[in-house]
Amino acid sequence: MGLMQPSLPEGTPCFGLLAQFRDPQALTRACEAVRDAGFTKWDAHAPFPVHGLDGAMGLRRSILPGIIFVAAMAGAAGALALQGWTSAVDYPLVISGKPLFSWQAFVPIIFELAVLCGALAAVFGMLGLNQLPALYHPLFASRAFEKASDDGFFISIEAWDPKFDVDRNAAFLRELGATHVEVVAH
Repeated sequence: MGLMQPSLPEGTPCFGLLAQFRDPQALTRACEAVRDAGFTKWDAHAPFPVHGLDGAMGLRRSILPGIIFVAAMAGAAGALALQGWTSAVDYPLVISGKPLFSWQAFVPIIFELAVLCGALAAVFGMLGLNQLPALYHPLFASRAFEKASDDGFFISIEAWDPKFDVDRNAAFLRELGATHVEVVAH
């Protein structure tokens, strides 16, 4: 698979299972059951943000805010270091009796570089953590999955989950209230 496609495991008969649910509440209850059953390679898909779905899936907090903070502080430190070095070491000029390292004059540039580096880290960190861009995904081949952007609520269990078994997992998803369960090919 190329850079723009998700990496799929070798030797799996399919990508996984896709189960459709009636509404957000049914999806949330099913996510709790899938999480409690011990599945690790699965996802929920909805056309809009569903309150409480992160908790139902057992997702931990994102590391993106930490990445943004580190990048912003690195930008601020870099701006302070560059301005301090150019003012006091590389090209020292005493103007109107001000000290060579006049940090108060550096604050606007420090702020701007902190914001710039934080914003760039947010964009590229989000893309990296979400493994984007991915121009193709096996779920896109499912006719039922077209409803995920309109009025469909889905759970997909991937074939390389350690607990994956097509028949057992399909029956499990039907017990959870899935209205439609299909095997998704590669």
